[in-house]
Amino acid sequence: MLIGGAQALTFAMLAKRLYDLQILQFGHYSKLARRNALVERLLAPKRGIITDRSGIPLADDHQRWRALLMPVDWASAPIAVARVERLLSLSAANRARLMKIVHGPRQYVPIVLKDNLPWDEAARLEVNKPDLPGVIVDRSFIRHYPLGAGTAHTVGYVAPPSAAQIKSNPVLGLPGMRVGGAGIEYAHNKALFGKPGLIESEVNDQGAVVRVLDHMAGQPGGTVTLSLDSGLQRHAANVLRNRPGALVLVDTQQGAIRAMVSAPSFDPSYFDNGVPNDVWSRWVNDPRHPLLDRSTQGLYAPGSSFKPTVALAGLGAGAISAKTKFFCPGHMKIGDRTFYCWLRSGHGWMDTVSALQQSCDVFFYHVALRAGIDKMAAMGARLGLTGVPALDFPALAPGFLPTRRWARKRGIRWTQGHTAIQGIGQGYTLLTPLNLAIMTARLATGRAISPYLAEAVGQRRAVHPQAGSLGLNPAHLALVRQGMDDVVNTPLGTSWGARLELPGIRMAGKTGTAQVVNDSVEREEASRNHSDLPWKYRPNALFVGYAPLKNPRFAVAAVIEHGTLLDPVAAARDVFARAFEDMKA
Repeated sequence: MLIGGAQALTFAMLAKRLYDLQILQFGHYSKLARRNALVERLLAPKRGIITDRSGIPLADDHQRWRALLMPVDWASAPIAVARVERLLSLSAANRARLMKIVHGPRQYVPIVLKDNLPWDEAARLEVNKPDLPGVIVDRSFIRHYPLGAGTAHTVGYVAPPSAAQIKSNPVLGLPGMRVGGAGIEYAHNKALFGKPGLIESEVNDQGAVVRVLDHMAGQPGGTVTLSLDSGLQRHAANVLRNRPGALVLVDTQQGAIRAMVSAPSFDPSYFDNGVPNDVWSRWVNDPRHPLLDRSTQGLYAPGSSFKPTVALAGLGAGAISAKTKFFCPGHMKIGDRTFYCWLRSGHGWMDTVSALQQSCDVFFYHVALRAGIDKMAAMGARLGLTGVPALDFPALAPGFLPTRRWARKRGIRWTQGHTAIQGIGQGYTLLTPLNLAIMTARLATGRAISPYLAEAVGQRRAVHPQAGSLGLNPAHLALVRQGMDDVVNTPLGTSWGARLELPGIRMAGKTGTAQVVNDSVEREEASRNHSDLPWKYRPNALFVGYAPLKNPRFAVAAVIEHGTLLDPVAAARDVFARAFEDMKA
C-alpha cells in the first residue's frame, strides 16, 4: 500500500506538471517555440583576382575580420548595439551610422557593426558571445592592389554599391559587397563578381545561434588576366617620376598593351571603404589632377608627332613625292599672317626625310596645304587616330581630327591658315596617348593593329585575330620610317640626345611639342625661350616611337605635360631598354 501510494502520488504530480505545461501554459511555450527560428544568411562572394600576363596579381583580396549583427528580433537591435559599444572602439561616424540603421526601417540583411576588427576586439566579442545575441564575428575581404598607384587608372578600383545598384540587385546589399568603380574592375565587374554563399542556422529566442544546419560555400569570381607586364608597368611609372603625363607601350605582334601608365596617380585602396574627406579634397584640388587617366582620357594637341601622318597623307594623295622639296626660310606667309618654323633662321631645302628628321614646320605647312584637311583626316582615321579605340576599357576619350564638313556644321569659316596649323599637329586636332600608340604601331607594321588588355576572362581565353594590312604604299611607309629613323639616330635628329643604345637594337620615332596657349605674333617673332614661361604655360612634350627598326616588336607613345623636348624620348627609351632586357632573361 505504501509503495502503491507513492507511485500514485508521483504520477499525479507528473500529470499535474504535464497539464500545466501542455494545457495551462500552452500559449506561452508555443510562443517561445515559434521564436526558435531558422535563419538563412547569404555570404558575399569573394571577388575574382586580376593578374598580369604572367599571373602576377594586380588586384586581389586580403582577409580581415568584422563584427555583424543578425537582428532576428529588430526591437532588440539597439540593445545589442549598446552592448557591443562597451566592448569595441567605435568612431563617432560609425556610431551615428549604426543608430540611423537600428532606428530606421527593419532590415533583413546583417548589419556591419565594425569592419577590420583588431585581433583583441575579435577575441573580446567571442568571449562575450553568450551575452551578445545576434552578434557574429565573421571574416571579410579588402581589395588589395600590389602596385598601388602604378596601376590605379588601368586596373581601377572597387567601391561600395550605390542605393540604386542595391535596389536593382538586392544581393549587393550584403555586407562586404563591392562593385567595380573604374578601369578593368568596372569593365569586367560581372566576371569578377562571383555567386553568394549561404549559411542556414537555428537561433533561439535571444537571437543566439543554436547550431549551423547547412553551409553552402559561394562561388568566387573569375580571374581576369591582362596583357600588362607588371615589371614594365612599374618601370614605366618610375620613369615618369610623377610628372604629369602618360605612357602607353604596345606589343606590335598582335596589339597587346604591355604598359599603360598615367601620372600623377592615386591610392586605389581608399575607395574600398570610402575616401576620407581630407584625401578627396586633396585629390580634387590638386592642379595636376591625379584622378584623370591621361593615357585614355587626356586629349592633347599632338604637335610634330603628327607629322608622319601628314607626310603619308601627302604622299598617298599625290600631293608630294619622294623627290619633292620645299625651301624653309624660317617662316611662311599665308594670307595676311606669317607662320613661323621653330628654327627662325630656317632649314633651307627640305624633303620628306630631312623634314621629319629636323621637324621642319614650313615643309609641313606646304604639305598640308597641298593635301588638304580632309586627306589628313582620312589618313589619321586609317592610322587609328580618330574615334574611340576598340578596347575593353571604360571611358575612352575619342581622338579628333577636323574636316571641312565638321567646320561647316559649326559655322567655322575654314581658311588656309587653319589647314597649315593642322599640318603641324596644332589647331583643332586632339588625340590621346592611346591614339598615338595605335598610330605608331600601325606605322611600324603597316597593319591595322588594335590594342587589347584582356587576355582571359574567367575560363574564356580572348581571341585576337592577326591584324590585316592597311593597304598603304610600301614605298611611302619606307620613306616615313627612314625619316623617323633619322630623327633618333642621326646628329641632326631632334631625338639624338636620348637615343636607344642597345647592341643591335635601335629605335625610330618622332618628337613633338604642342603649345597649351595661343602665342601672339609678337611672342612668335620674339622667339621667346619656353623656359622663361611659368610651368603651366610651357608646351607639352610628346614622343612616338618603335623598336627595333626591322620587324618592330614594340611601339610607344609618351606625353609629359610642360616638359622639355627630350623628356618623353628618354622615358620611352628607358621603357624600351627594360622591355628588351626582359626578353633576354
